[in-house]
Amino acid sequence: MVKLDPNALVRCAYLELTEPDLPTAVAELSALGVDNFTVVPMFLGVGKHAREDMPSLIRQLRTDYPEAVFHLKPSVGEEAEVIELLARISLPSR
Repeated sequence: MVKLDPNALVRCAYLELTEPDLPTAVAELSALGVDNFTVVPMFLGVGKHAREDMPSLIRQLRTDYPEAVFHLKPSVGEEAEVIELLARISLPSR
């Protein structure tokens, strides 16, 4: 079992159309002293946003915040646990 850190600062950010965007969330957390960021893309599929847009945005953030460390995780849709959960949800009710 993974132990969670109740003191971890977590923010939700959006790639487009909704605020806050990722640069805004990073700026807010950076102002609070955060210098180590883990970005978890909440995409179920691996389309253009996951393949191109997110890596490009992370490159820009690394330039904008050279003192910070950014970890870009795979999209949640690539995680075995999420795939298994979706498979279980799709099973017919008993």
